[in-house]
Amino acid sequence: MRKYNSKNQKNNITKNLKIIEWLKSELLNSVSHLFKVMLRDSQVNVIDALANLIISTYLLAKRLGISPDKLERKVRDNLQENIDQNHEIEKEYGDLSLVLRHIIKKNNKR
Repeated sequence: MRKYNSKNQKNNITKNLKIIEWLKSELLNSVSHLFKVMLRDSQVNVIDALANLIISTYLLAKRLGISPDKLERKVRDNLQENIDQNHEIEKEYGDLSLVLRHIIKKNNKR
């Protein structure tokens, strides 16, 4: 059994807060980088920038106490809600349904 140590607990809280701030900064840098590579670079660099955004989002969620499963459920719920509300991008292109089908298919393979 672990002994309660307020100094260690404060260090852990401080460390977690620093990581959260760093991840917030990473998200902003990743968005900035994405905008830059969209203007001038190859699809490979755009994919890399988008992947980094997704990774940073998952890591920030974890630090905020949100599991990957809970985050993905909320993404699915939001997609379905926007599909049901006939969101403009869904109405014009069907993109939300495409993403939702991809996520459902990926989860069914597990």
